[in-house]
Amino acid sequence: MASARKTLITGSATFVVGLALWLIFTPSNVGVVLMVIGGLEAMYGGYKSVRGGDVT
Repeated sequence: MASARKTLITGSATFVVGLALWLIFTPSNVGVVLMVIGGLEAMYGGYKSVRGGDVT
């Protein structure tokens, strides 16, 4: 299982890439989907770091 920090960083990076795609290609739904996935992953990483350990 990935560490909480790695999950948080990966989710944040995915969110930023999705935001960039959404801003560059305005009608693109891919950017919005990546932003949602990245935001959820970042929140999960934050939850894991607060909880203290890997959550299954």
